[in-house]
Amino acid sequence: MIHRQINLHLVSDSTGETLNSIARATLARFDDHHVIHHRWSLVRSRLQLDRVLEGMEHEPGPVLYTLVDSSLRLALEEHCGRLGLPCFSPLDPVMDLLQSAIGARAKERRAAQHVMDADYFRRIDAMHYVLSHDDGQGTLGIRNADVVLVGVSRSSKTPTCFYLANRGIKAANVPIVPGAALPDALENPPCPVVGLHIEVNALIDIRRHRLKIIGAGGVRQDAMDYIDPEAVKAEIVAARRLCTARGWPVIDVTRRSIEETAATVLQLMEAWHARRKDAIAPPPPEDPAAEVLGTRGRGS
Repeated sequence: MIHRQINLHLVSDSTGETLNSIARATLARFDDHHVIHHRWSLVRSRLQLDRVLEGMEHEPGPVLYTLVDSSLRLALEEHCGRLGLPCFSPLDPVMDLLQSAIGARAKERRAAQHVMDADYFRRIDAMHYVLSHDDGQGTLGIRNADVVLVGVSRSSKTPTCFYLANRGIKAANVPIVPGAALPDALENPPCPVVGLHIEVNALIDIRRHRLKIIGAGGVRQDAMDYIDPEAVKAEIVAARRLCTARGWPVIDVTRRSIEETAATVLQLMEAWHARRKDAIAPPPPEDPAAEVLGTRGRGS
């Protein structure tokens, strides 16, 4: 097989996050092909677009774009046509589908997903919450959490919490440390608690790398226990048993990405709230007809 090198131009009038995500998701399915990304963000004027077009002429390749301004879109498409470059707006089919379903045309609004609205400020608030409730900090604030993640040290609790914060979720995380008691707030938690499990060898590799970074490997006894296979295995087993005893669901993060772990956490949160809703739902009203029939039966 001949492995090709191509240029891929991502042209956006906003931050370009949408195109980056699309490119990352699709290119992951191609092995051993070298793709050079040319990211052109905040393209909002003809002068800025001209720089993009000049770059395409020097390093030609397929073009993905998200441009709201119709004149800029037309200029880009015409230029790509002259150069013989494939050019595609991946959001157009989705937009056409939604316009048809909703029965109204979408507004020409740049970076609509980045507007500083209530959702934006909720995400910022969630990020501040994660920072102040990371690794067992601020345990009294757990009563304001949307979810609490628990697990042994280096089981990806913190990065998962930050990912959830970007979705507007206030996520606290509490380490399960041998011999240390959990916060009192977890005795009767006001929100879902989810355990993160990781296999022994994977955890040892992560911890060994961590010790190498901080320069503590093999120096102190606690550092030795931190990566000792038997000690690590006992720590993981104890954490798993604790979650089982408390009825907390557990996610095996050994071969999961942060995104996959966060998606599973969100599913577990939905299930938790559904159970709570069912538990506190009032009983259905009695059927008046049945009550009348019952009265008649007693009177007969």
